[in-house]
Amino acid sequence: MADQKNRPAEEARGEQKRIEEEAAKLAREQARRQIDLARERAIQKEQAAKEAKRKENRIEEEAAQLAREQARRQTDLAREQAIQKDQAAKEAKRKEKHIEEEAAQLVREQARRQTDLAREQAIAEDQEATRRKAKNQPPE
Repeated sequence: MADQKNRPAEEARGEQKRIEEEAAKLAREQARRQIDLARERAIQKEQAAKEAKRKENRIEEEAAQLAREQARRQTDLAREQAIQKDQAAKEAKRKEKHIEEEAAQLVREQARRQTDLAREQAIAEDQEATRRKAKNQPPE
């Protein structure tokens, strides 16, 4: 009979132990869920930070690319302007040389004309002198 008296107390202790184990199990599961949730939040935060860093790097790279492109355009423009300036200088030099050659050609032509005129005058004078001489000499 003593066994029967202890039985409800044992059952009560067993029930109490089961309740405590269930409570401990629920507490462990809740702690695990909180840890998992904290881990997920940490991962999301890390991924958001990485994405922000990628965006920042992309923006910096785009700015650097734009700067390089602008520098290249300015270099190209400066090169083109230098070429145009060089071509204009060469063209001016060619025109100057052409003008000098034309002037020299005109001087040569004028000298040739004067020489031709002097030759023609000398021939005419020679012919005139020959005619006079022929007039002044008696016929043979």
